[in-house]
Amino acid sequence: MLLGAHVSISGGIDLAPVEARKIGCDVMQIFSKNQQQWSSTPLKPEAVEAFRKNVKDQRIQSVGVHTSYLINLGSPQPSLQERSRAAFKEEIQRAEMLGADHLIFHPGAHTGSGEAAGLASIASGVRWALEETSDCKVRVLLETAAGQGSTLGSTFEQLAHMLSSIDATDRTGICFDTCHVFASGYDFRTEKGYRSTMEKLEATVGSKHVMAFHVNDALSDFGSRVDRHANIGDGNIGLAGFRSLLNDKRFATVPGYLETPLKGDKARPYAAYETDLRTLRSLIKKR
Repeated sequence: MLLGAHVSISGGIDLAPVEARKIGCDVMQIFSKNQQQWSSTPLKPEAVEAFRKNVKDQRIQSVGVHTSYLINLGSPQPSLQERSRAAFKEEIQRAEMLGADHLIFHPGAHTGSGEAAGLASIASGVRWALEETSDCKVRVLLETAAGQGSTLGSTFEQLAHMLSSIDATDRTGICFDTCHVFASGYDFRTEKGYRSTMEKLEATVGSKHVMAFHVNDALSDFGSRVDRHANIGDGNIGLAGFRSLLNDKRFATVPGYLETPLKGDKARPYAAYETDLRTLRSLIKKR
């Protein structure tokens, strides 16, 4: 697996690749805008050019962009659905400008309309956005959910259904979040459990559609449906589960991004990432 982390753009989006390389990232994930706001400042051409140059100069092998947390394509409310679609379309365009390989998003929540209606709404919203951005190449990746509340995408079956309904294999895929998958009820802490989880994945989504990972330990309990990340080895997944994943040849060239808690200071804000990257790399068997 190609390992990296989610890094901030607060110092300037063009400097994010430099910060990523400083802490030993081979790949990186960013937000292209404030993730807690609907509005966004247009990307400046000079910043985009500098970002792309730094990605190349710093030898960052893959770039992922995560969408705003406000987007909910599964909402039954027409106004929120319309706003979410417009924001999602803009996120695709921004990711394309930056030369990102994929755009990762939370599928959404049905908020009372029911699973079937929510899944249909998400698929419809994604199809619309892809048609509106037919000139873009960036892939949109549905992120696995922990299953809190009415959120959708917590089972491989739901994810497979959405991918099939969207029907755009050249523009879509899955981001497998280890914490979320564990919290939603897939136990891969042992070799046997890992094999069972991957067999279920193959029978539904298909491992070839997993285009990225969020590599996070879980502070929450197995099957709790609670989304709480922990640093690698400090949570309830443990090192054995990550060892199985990191040595799975099917994912040897797939990017894996840390989203684990940061415990650094102003001088070393990503100190915890550095530790987690070292821990993950120590689990990879020498070939």
